[in-house]
Amino acid sequence: MDEKTEELRDIFIDVTDEETVTESQEETPGSLTDETEGKREQLEGVIGQMRDRYGFDTDLGDGALADLVELFYEGESDAAIARELDASRKTVFRARLDLHLVRDRDTDAPFDLAALRDRLQTDPSTADLADAFDVSESTVRRYRRVVRAQNESRGANDRYRDEFDRLLADGDLTGGLTDDVQEDGLDDATEGMETDVDF
Repeated sequence: MDEKTEELRDIFIDVTDEETVTESQEETPGSLTDETEGKREQLEGVIGQMRDRYGFDTDLGDGALADLVELFYEGESDAAIARELDASRKTVFRARLDLHLVRDRDTDAPFDLAALRDRLQTDPSTADLADAFDVSESTVRRYRRVVRAQNESRGANDRYRDEFDRLLADGDLTGGLTDDVQEDGLDDATEGMETDVDF
């Protein structure tokens, strides 16, 4: 301790009547564990809101669905998620769409998805759609679910997907997961519209 520091120490002790100059440190509020638990709680809250609003096609509980969302944002495939949840890939696919988590490849239909979206407005039977698009009924059911998930997400202004992004996505990752989905929907909605407009 140099002379100047020693002088300051003596002044401090005289003024405060304290014998020591060191402030005891208190534990700071919050921790990484608290933050993780808080995010998990918020995530399950969002899932609960979605369940109340839409109803879900699978019997997975909110905890398992929260695991699904986290694994999806970690980039895991449906097969890998199914192994983690001890569920079938079909269950994971349905649950993922219940949560508006549409992958790019989900929209790679063997027919025009916009045409299916148009036809669904009159609520035709699965058999009629299978005949119209010359595909199996299971294929129609699959893409019907995809269109429904996209429509629900748009109807909510992508609110739930944005909440998942806020809670789980890295800044760089967010755009990659959501922009493609929103652009696909926008492409379908604006197909055939005039875009070369002079102002």
